[in-house]
Amino acid sequence: MVVKVKTATLLGIEGKIVIAEADFSGGLPAFDIVGLPDAAVKEAKERVKAAIRNSEFEFPAKKAVINLAPADLKKEGTQFDLPIAIACLAGTGQIKADFSEYVFLGELGLSGEIRGVSGILPAVIGGRDEGMKKFIVPFENREEAALVDGVEIYGAKTLADVYMHITGEKRLEKSELKTIDNDEYLYDFDFSEVKGQEKLRRGIEIAVAGGHNVLMVGSPGSGKSMIAKRIPTIMPRMSFDEVLEVTKIHSVAGVLQSGKAVTKRPFRAPHHSASSVSIVGGGSKAKPGEISLAHKGVLFLDELPEYRKDVIEAMRQPIEDNFVTVARATGSYTYPSNVMLVCAMNPCRCGYYGDGSRKCRCSESDVARYLGKVSGPMLDRIDIQLEAKSVNYDDLQKPKGESSSALRERIEKARAIQKERYKDENVTCNADLTGGLVEKYCAVGDSEKALLEQAFKSMNLSARAYSKILKVARTIADLDGREKIDSMDIAEAIGYRNLDKKLWK
Repeated sequence: MVVKVKTATLLGIEGKIVIAEADFSGGLPAFDIVGLPDAAVKEAKERVKAAIRNSEFEFPAKKAVINLAPADLKKEGTQFDLPIAIACLAGTGQIKADFSEYVFLGELGLSGEIRGVSGILPAVIGGRDEGMKKFIVPFENREEAALVDGVEIYGAKTLADVYMHITGEKRLEKSELKTIDNDEYLYDFDFSEVKGQEKLRRGIEIAVAGGHNVLMVGSPGSGKSMIAKRIPTIMPRMSFDEVLEVTKIHSVAGVLQSGKAVTKRPFRAPHHSASSVSIVGGGSKAKPGEISLAHKGVLFLDELPEYRKDVIEAMRQPIEDNFVTVARATGSYTYPSNVMLVCAMNPCRCGYYGDGSRKCRCSESDVARYLGKVSGPMLDRIDIQLEAKSVNYDDLQKPKGESSSALRERIEKARAIQKERYKDENVTCNADLTGGLVEKYCAVGDSEKALLEQAFKSMNLSARAYSKILKVARTIADLDGREKIDSMDIAEAIGYRNLDKKLWK
């Protein structure tokens, strides 16, 4: 008799139901797992045998074959341990109850303990979409799985617990649907701690309001990193759909902390020694990279020219398209990468080129070589360029500035305007506007067109830079609550492109 147990696997960040089929027959004792398993799945047979025996069940001396169907789909991870064990117990007659309505996920320890696994959230969502309603998951993953509406989640600690639940001897406790607590949005730092840098603060406010990419250039100690770390504190609170989407990515990557949902905007700041695979994604298992882990949040690249050139160039397409496609022999995996890119850099190797407080020690060729590490196409994808001036003593004596909550309130109002405006479009903020949508929603009058023409010719702008100026101007108008873009909006937006001409001559 063949026994079938439902489980799930991952295709990128999407879950798909898999059937674990077990067949026990006479012959020499053997235990084979087929269906395109990876090394972790093949090793499951030793974990399963030990877990069954140490849970006071029997593992018979028979020929056992476990098939993971569909067989042409690569199976990766340790979440198949529990369903394989259940299939073995049912196939040998030790479980006689019906469990066809359940999906089983979890790794087994040798003692029969069920351990947490990555990818639970997308697996549950995928299973629900295929019509499944009941899931037995590791106890430590229960909160993550309970984010999904319309299903029953049961967290189990041991194989024996699962057995007693299925047979009705002792039912597992059903997890309540998880809700998002706004108190979880609190941070340990605030924008009010930033002294001086009024122009920089204004530029960051515009950038966050429209979801625009930012480059900050300034001497060491001017507050670039400090400001970047506080950007998530002024970003709009995440919607429940965004929480699910971001948590799915973190779950697949195996970086979800304590199995809890990601309720704050992600802030990822990879070191400049990072490889292109770690930033963009890939590797032998095609995992999401930092640019996907920062989805709906901030990807901060400090000391931008210190990153390897291939790393910087590899980010160009994901920043433009808002997704990454990783192609492997086993298939293609697409991960979202809709991030607010925030970059910071010094103007030269010593850091003081153009700074009146200290003399630069670099030659003109050294400066050009250093700045040349950031290519023109990459600069073209930066919506707002900001110069970070050195902070003087008088600035440090000033009282605290505007708080993060006050800034976030204005930004949320601007985002609400954008949400209403683009409700019929596949767009969430001004930075996401493309092609014809820019013409439709960023229309300007004759005087504004004349100003744009003058800037386009004198600054030698590209078509992409022209489009980004319009989108930034749209955001400036939204912050002021105006539907029409005027000349002052255009002029301010043009001012955020002047570093191209000033530094990258």
